[in-house]
Amino acid sequence: MRNNMTSVTEFFLLGFPLGPKMQVLLFGLFSLFYAFTLLGNGAILALSCLDPRLHTPMYFFLSHLALVDIAYACNTVPRMLLNLLDPALPISFGGCMTQTFLFLTFAITECLLLVMMSYDRYVAICQPLRYSAIVSWRVCITLAVTSWTIGVLLSLIHLVLLLPLPFCVSQKINHFFCEIMAVLKLACADTHINENMVLAGAVSVLVGPFSSIVVSYVCILCAILRIQSGEGQRKAFSTCSSHLCVVGLFYGTAIITYVGPNYENPKEQKKYLLLFHSLFNPMLNPLIYSLRNSEVKNSLKRVLGIGRTL
Repeated sequence: MRNNMTSVTEFFLLGFPLGPKMQVLLFGLFSLFYAFTLLGNGAILALSCLDPRLHTPMYFFLSHLALVDIAYACNTVPRMLLNLLDPALPISFGGCMTQTFLFLTFAITECLLLVMMSYDRYVAICQPLRYSAIVSWRVCITLAVTSWTIGVLLSLIHLVLLLPLPFCVSQKINHFFCEIMAVLKLACADTHINENMVLAGAVSVLVGPFSSIVVSYVCILCAILRIQSGEGQRKAFSTCSSHLCVVGLFYGTAIITYVGPNYENPKEQKKYLLLFHSLFNPMLNPLIYSLRNSEVKNSLKRVLGIGRTL
């Protein structure tokens, strides 16, 4: 076994098995999506800071979600774009490990932030009179810091288990970024502990939080149905519909990828699911919130109006 191992200093990302013309086409298309991701989430961040009417717990969490989406996309998309132009371009061992760590950190943090946002909506609709007391700024900051801290700590556990592994001569990662399961396939050692930790982590940060979100929205639905006026029901539904769309997109692709059948041997379909998860989800989130949320649209009009008068 020792003869088949080497000190690995770089990896090669196989990406997508496509012809040169298709790779150039995808480079242009994905570059456009990446620009929309940065622009859309950057606009959400700017509006949350500039408009005093959006200085509320809901938009505090939304601004953190936008920040995570920007970081999420910046971690994987630029490297994918480079590989579309030059498939033979290697990524260093340190760069690969860093990308794996950051991907896990941002993914876990987003999972937890979506739970915090569902809790915010639950209190706002089910206990509106106590909302200000329960969801104070101190509580919001504590929940946000907790989400980021748990994301970093859980990712560190995976990284600590990954770094000591010896890697074989084969340095080709069958993915468009250093996804942890794809990296583990190159290890010349028993990786059952790593794989079990990935599954356990996926269950704890995906299935558990998703279940709590479902319970929250069952309570929210019951509370909405008790509202007498139709206008009140529509307003309550509108404050939750955007969040439900984002939850469905994020958790749906993540659960299928990491908790679904044959998670140990991800097929090409799961690679494309992670492409959707890494590129399209961060791009769609600000569109969903801006198109389905009148407060965001009104805030954008106010900010643009101020800009014109100046």
